[in-house]
Amino acid sequence: MPKYRLRINGSVRTVDSSDADKPLLYVLRGLGLTATKFGCGLGQCGACTVLVDGSAVQSCQTTVANARGKAITTLEGLGSAAKPHPIQTAFIDEQVPQCGYCTSGMIMSAAALLSQKRKPSEGDIRAALDVNLCRCGSHVRAVRAVMAVSGQRG
Repeated sequence: MPKYRLRINGSVRTVDSSDADKPLLYVLRGLGLTATKFGCGLGQCGACTVLVDGSAVQSCQTTVANARGKAITTLEGLGSAAKPHPIQTAFIDEQVPQCGYCTSGMIMSAAALLSQKRKPSEGDIRAALDVNLCRCGSHVRAVRAVMAVSGQRG
C-alpha cells in the first residue's frame, strides 16, 4: 500500500492509502482532525475548507496525492482554545457561529484572505467567503469579524 507523507499543522504524518484519489478530507478526519466538515462532497459548500500552502481549498476536492509535500493547515492548527488565532477570536466576539457547521470553513477562508491582504475591502471579504454556504445566515457577522481583525472596524 502506498504511503503519503503529509505536512499537517506543522507535523509530518504518514498515511497509507491504496487510492491516490482519496479526498484529503477523508484523510484528515481519519487522523482525528474533525473540525474539517463533510458538507456536500462536491466542493460547493466550503465546510471542508483547509489551507494548502496558505491558500483556501476544499479538501473534499483535493486528493491525498495532490496534497503530498504541501503545508496543510486545519482549524486545529490555526489556533487553540488557549491561544486562538485572531480570526477565531473575532468570530467569537461577533457571535458568528450559529449551528457551527460552516464555521471552520469560513474561518479558514478568512484566514487565507487575511494572509494575502492585510486590509481587504468588504468586497474582497464577501468574495472570499462566497464559497462558504451558511444556512443560518451569519455571513454579515463573518464580514464584520474579518473587518475587525483587519483593523477596519472597531
